[in-house]
Amino acid sequence: MANRHGASSRPEHESACACQLPHPILDETTSHSTKASENDAQVAGYPPEGEGENESLRELHIDQPLAGLKILVTRPHEQAVHLVQAIEHAGGIPLLRPLLQIAPAENADVLKAQVLHLADADLAIFISPNAVQYGMAAIQASGVALPPAVATIGPGSAKALGERGVGKVLLPDTRHDSEGLLEQLPEVTGWRVMIFRGEGGRELLGETLRARGASVEYVTCYRRSKADLDVGELLNAHPDAMVVTSSEALAHLRQQADTLPGRRISEIPLFVPHPRIAELAREQGWSHVYLTGTGDEGLLATLQDWAKKQD
Repeated sequence: MANRHGASSRPEHESACACQLPHPILDETTSHSTKASENDAQVAGYPPEGEGENESLRELHIDQPLAGLKILVTRPHEQAVHLVQAIEHAGGIPLLRPLLQIAPAENADVLKAQVLHLADADLAIFISPNAVQYGMAAIQASGVALPPAVATIGPGSAKALGERGVGKVLLPDTRHDSEGLLEQLPEVTGWRVMIFRGEGGRELLGETLRARGASVEYVTCYRRSKADLDVGELLNAHPDAMVVTSSEALAHLRQQADTLPGRRISEIPLFVPHPRIAELAREQGWSHVYLTGTGDEGLLATLQDWAKKQD
């Protein structure tokens, strides 16, 4: 991608972000049918802009690091709101095009029955903000209390738990994934652990906890599906950068992009918050992959740093 003055994009870099909540011993908590243009107007607050209008915006927001830059955000609607607002505040033009749709678990009766098992659990783990949203809704509807220990993987999930009244959460110090949480967990021999997540997903966390002597039950509280995607429309919007926050979403994007001739979407600078996603992007042939810090703050900081280097 050419920068604001016509120079080529700079090489890949990494930005580290260590986010941590207070560390008591536990207690806490990757439908879309509207048209793309409506998404931008309603969620981002901007209609599609022409190239000339972009230049005017850059002059108006000259002191803002993302002034006039179009940033393609591919998160599901519910998880994109804060990032979209932050991009706007920095002078950017967020283009919201979710790659995945999130919906409640298909069998609500199974979920209700599983939630009752919390009365006998020692630890509840929430894998994602979606797991917090749908899992805590089912838990609160059941009237069952959370177990003594609650944990999660990332600061976004921890924040969502805090907003739902969960005051103590075990969160990895640095690495915000299953591996990071496993490093933080205490001895779990004989514990009953319930893991709230979406359909499918990695098995590392459950398998490792079982190997350590715990009894593990997965609770499917939501499901993901691939959103309808028009890659040609994405390219016609002329995004300057793109944010993808899950490997599943990136795989869906690439699968659809492979059917389109002409300009490759993999030429757009790609910003991802986890090394696994970055590795997949490199395997797919993306030209410029930027590994960001975690959470919206990490994504925004790396976007801003990249934008400054385009001048």
